[in-house]
Amino acid sequence: MAKGKSKQELVRMLLRNSELGMSDEELFDLLIDQPIAIDVDKQEESKKTFGDHVADKVSEIAGSWTFIIIFVLFLIGWIVLNSVLLTGDSRIDPYPFILLNLLLSCIAAIQAPIIMMSQNRQAEKDSLRNKNDYHTDLKSELILEVLHDQMDSIIRNQKKIVKFIEEMEENNGEK
Repeated sequence: MAKGKSKQELVRMLLRNSELGMSDEELFDLLIDQPIAIDVDKQEESKKTFGDHVADKVSEIAGSWTFIIIFVLFLIGWIVLNSVLLTGDSRIDPYPFILLNLLLSCIAAIQAPIIMMSQNRQAEKDSLRNKNDYHTDLKSELILEVLHDQMDSIIRNQKKIVKFIEEMEENNGEK
């Protein structure tokens, strides 16, 4: 650590301009006395609601190549059915495919907010993960500072011991 500074003083120095949303005492307890690593995925999973599960599943499915391929095949099938296979009044949706446009608009109107909900939740999880990483990095920095001070102390003591041994050897050589 910096010359003569305690862990708490060092934490204050490191966090002087930090916005963590907790009091100094909570931060000291967190950084000095407690383990701080958390499993963000496990914590988020325990707080998930039914809507969160649905949003994640919709995002997972809608963002896959399987969905895209099936949807393109559906569109091609719709166009072929209404342009080539069915004729006259038997067409469900004649060109310019107004019913298909309505269907696509409805799917997009429902799908987009659901995907956004999932993305917002993912952003919150990323933010929590970043805070956890910051706390872990800060604690590691404190530990490294302590180890650095201990190494400096060991080196100073070794120098004293070497100097003492050299003086002892000189004194024994004179006798």
